[in-house]
Amino acid sequence: MKLKSVLKLSGVLALSVVVLAACGSKSSSSDSKELADKQVINWSETAELPSMDLSTATDTVSFNMLNNTNEGLYSIGKNSKVSNALATKTTISKDGMTYTFNLRDSKWSNGDDVTAQDFVYSWQRTVNPKTASQYGYLFSGIKNYDAISTGKMAPTTLGVKATDKHTLVVTLDKKVPYFKLLMGFPSFYPQNQKSVEKFGSKYGTQSKYMVYNGPFVLDGWTGTNLNWKLKKNNTYWDKKAVKLTEMNFQVSKDNTTSYNLYQSKKLDMTNLSAEQAKTLNMDKDYITRKQASTFYLQYNQKNKLFQNKKIRQAISLVINRKQFVDKILGDGSTVASGLVSTGLASNPKTGTDFAKESAVKMAASTDVTEAKKLWKAGLKEVGVSKASFSIMSEDTDKAKKTNEFLQNAIEDNLDGADVTLINIPFKSRLARSTSGDFDIVVTAWGADFSDPISFLDLFTSDNSQNGGKWKNSEYDALIKASKTTDASNPDKRWNDLVKAEKILMEDQGISPLYQMSQAQLLRSTVKGVIYNGAGVNYNFKGAYVTK
Repeated sequence: MKLKSVLKLSGVLALSVVVLAACGSKSSSSDSKELADKQVINWSETAELPSMDLSTATDTVSFNMLNNTNEGLYSIGKNSKVSNALATKTTISKDGMTYTFNLRDSKWSNGDDVTAQDFVYSWQRTVNPKTASQYGYLFSGIKNYDAISTGKMAPTTLGVKATDKHTLVVTLDKKVPYFKLLMGFPSFYPQNQKSVEKFGSKYGTQSKYMVYNGPFVLDGWTGTNLNWKLKKNNTYWDKKAVKLTEMNFQVSKDNTTSYNLYQSKKLDMTNLSAEQAKTLNMDKDYITRKQASTFYLQYNQKNKLFQNKKIRQAISLVINRKQFVDKILGDGSTVASGLVSTGLASNPKTGTDFAKESAVKMAASTDVTEAKKLWKAGLKEVGVSKASFSIMSEDTDKAKKTNEFLQNAIEDNLDGADVTLINIPFKSRLARSTSGDFDIVVTAWGADFSDPISFLDLFTSDNSQNGGKWKNSEYDALIKASKTTDASNPDKRWNDLVKAEKILMEDQGISPLYQMSQAQLLRSTVKGVIYNGAGVNYNFKGAYVTK
């Protein structure tokens, strides 16, 4: 989605009022005559649902479910268009540092009113260091967050307050160019304090330990099972716009099984393997979902072997990424030139894509001869003649094939390399990545909003998502400048971010692999599903089934 700063205000007016398009029942384009009698969709998921606690959730499955069962100030619609959700009007001060949101009447699924105080409570809970939120850094720019995150100030001092039941005031201590996009992201949704305190440590761990204020409620999720439902929320303020009565989710890690379920009409969507995509690409139901997500190798810098730059470079250089995306994936995914995905952002002056401008050729190219030299030199510097290590990923078909490809590339070309493969459930992989319990992990990041900072923030020294613990003081300084001294200067900020990516790539802090596209079959009777490559992928509010 193209980022448009909401901070470009008129110098004449003392206040600017932003009234976004209403996200109400008028938005539905379905005709009741074409609707099927049964408004149910059966959907395939590739991984289990880890959490429904929006303060601690980190993954795409959790955020997709949170996005469809809850709602915040804004909603992100088709082509990443920002629309009003719970906010009916936004007033921005002349200096762009204070936002006042007027809220509509709405309810939680337990019958409580959704109030401005629910936002205050939610945000304070998320930024509280005791919560240990991995997404707390997104609040940087909101007054006092930085001091709160280091324990120097109390969470109650965060720059957010409810002046009455329907008025929320947010104060910034520095301009945030992508602030409007953040307000549509689940980490900024409200939470019902009564329910959080009632359920305690069980909150967000099962569907029954939650309340909801969005189009659907979650049902049948036990915290570990591989199927669950979304059911229409009859307390939702805009329930007239919701046509579906139910969505059934089935985790299927095997593409063949999922395809067979699709063929027997037990699923309405299935992801396709490379072989399936090549065979079925002319099918009328065939689609490709291009994502603003990059898969990469993360090296554990606590391991002496991976503290060595030459070792990291050698591993990266033996990976033939073009062969991998064409032969192993075959789903439209493309070779990643760096961390930030292609098509996410463009130079404000020249229009050049960020990924192109920040590319470091050696960081994502193949050169086996050079790799052998670097490997030999690296081992010598570390003081060993051979190296054994593991590569960790998930237990899906695609992840297993990815690991096998990497193992073969490394062991076939780097003398003395012995690679063990670890394939575990997604939830377990997330936990081990976070705790640093790995040698190399195949991981991925999808942009939470259309700005390079959504990727680059991950590798600052103190970011909780930086499981490999790569550090660089110049990188940290550039990211900080992009958020502070250079935040209001698009050209300087852009240059800061380009330089930061180059530093990460030149040091081979990670090894980019590919930018993901997902080949799917989506039944032609399923309409109105909104998909966005950046941020939360799926919005099912307006989905429906035709005859």
